[in-house]
Amino acid sequence: MNEGDKSILPVILCGGLGSRLWPASRDRMPKQFIKLLGDYSTFQSTVQRVTAPHVFLHPTIISSNDVRFIVAAQLAQISAEADIILEPIQRDTAAAIAVAACHAARHSPDTVVLVVAADHVIDDPAAFVASCEAALESASQGYIMTLGVVPQHPATSYGYIQLGNPIKGTDAFRVDRFVEKPNATTAQSYTDQGFLWNSGNFLFRADVMIEELERFQPEILAAAREALETAAIDLDFIRLNEDAFKKAPKISIDYAVMERTERAGVLPVSFSWSDIGTWGALWDASRQDEAGNVLRGNVEVVEARNSLIHSDDILTTVVGLEDIVVVAKPDAVLVTSRSRSEMVKDLVVSMRAKQRPEASEHIRMYRPWGWYQRIDHGSRFQVKRIMVKPGGRLSLQKHHHRAEHWVVVKGTAEVTVNENVSLVHENESIYIPIGSMHRLVNPGCIPLEVIEVQVGSYTGEDDIIRVEDIYGR
Repeated sequence: MNEGDKSILPVILCGGLGSRLWPASRDRMPKQFIKLLGDYSTFQSTVQRVTAPHVFLHPTIISSNDVRFIVAAQLAQISAEADIILEPIQRDTAAAIAVAACHAARHSPDTVVLVVAADHVIDDPAAFVASCEAALESASQGYIMTLGVVPQHPATSYGYIQLGNPIKGTDAFRVDRFVEKPNATTAQSYTDQGFLWNSGNFLFRADVMIEELERFQPEILAAAREALETAAIDLDFIRLNEDAFKKAPKISIDYAVMERTERAGVLPVSFSWSDIGTWGALWDASRQDEAGNVLRGNVEVVEARNSLIHSDDILTTVVGLEDIVVVAKPDAVLVTSRSRSEMVKDLVVSMRAKQRPEASEHIRMYRPWGWYQRIDHGSRFQVKRIMVKPGGRLSLQKHHHRAEHWVVVKGTAEVTVNENVSLVHENESIYIPIGSMHRLVNPGCIPLEVIEVQVGSYTGEDDIIRVEDIYGR
């Protein structure tokens, strides 16, 4: 693992769902993959932060199976490469970090690992890299380091760290204790006493983390080892063994190790940091206009102040209101106060209990070949807009209950219908009868866009019989 003077293996965890940022963030497109700030998703910005060639090794990403192709696509968009390890089921951060430590130890037991979350926003990437380098000495000595952020205000949405004795020869400290998210009064007290925010960024030697997991959580370590040792290679992904991985208890690394180990250390850092956990936090992290508003998209306001208003499509207007959040999507609209925006998570839980598909699914569904978006539907029909990226290839499939009409509106499509293969150009169409074996391919160098009209007794997504699929679905 020693490439010149590079010494830190970055591991990016991106398995969270971000339900408090609904309706933008949903299970099939979580917040870390959305452009909440600027031109890149927070995942892409995180990857870019850990690619300083003189500091970091080739990164590793630990992700859920459901978003694997989004991860790959967003890496390609920023010309980045990484090892991608897929979790078959969610098991919180302790199991993911156990996998990261075992993965790093395969190369060298004393590899220093940096674990970061994919959904954090940091305003000064250079300061972040410098902090990692500063924490490296303590991590190399055997401490499990975390970056503790100097509070910008008394926050109730973050955990806190109380500093202990200095670590000799460094700017770091031992951790006296970790404390959970406080109420407002306690948060003010912690801030006054010099406590730090727990950023959840960890730096440690692989063998040290393995030793502490063996001591405090041997079940998690055993499950992670077995899942990695029996993992399968699937395209460009390392797929953990599900039977092994599900044996790991579901627990965070804070509870599993950090609050119990005597090896915890912290480096105080002063760069601006946020995990963008709520719409209120996004307002805090965004640049506000002279009225204190954060406006994006098709929005008009009169006498609105200190509000966040986003609209992807429909004209969204606000008159005479303050301190609110309005987020309009094609299939859902959220209205809440900024101060209570964390309650959106409770709303999502309620919608899931009622089996509302909007709780988890976007109107635009991403696939390894591109995406599709529903335009309209009725009792015996459905209309979709389909985008196939250059070189993208849908599975060879058939349907029992519907026929399809495809109209090409951009690019050129290669269409297979049973034994016939033909090219369909812009403003041309083709008919797919019920039961026909068919496939859609984009052979060109620009995105292919197709309007699909489905007609039949049933148009659900589960009426797909895949015969051949290059993506292994």
